[in-house]
Amino acid sequence: MSSTDHRKQSLYFPEDMLEEIQREATRQDRSLSWIVQQAWKVARGDIRKMPSVNDVLTPAPKPVAAPTPAPVTDGEPKP
Repeated sequence: MSSTDHRKQSLYFPEDMLEEIQREATRQDRSLSWIVQQAWKVARGDIRKMPSVNDVLTPAPKPVAAPTPAPVTDGEPKP
């Protein structure tokens, strides 16, 4: 028995991108699904490096500078 999950999912591509994927699938004698799956495997590391929408919309908190300590003196005024 196969352990592969074969759920169906609709994906929408711009027409020119879909045509390019179809040409590559024909060239390799593979299915569109196989081409997209291989593309995901190759690209997922780069995609994970991209910020999420939440990262882009929420500005990072600015670091708060530590207060500068007052100079230590021995109590004697300096000339």
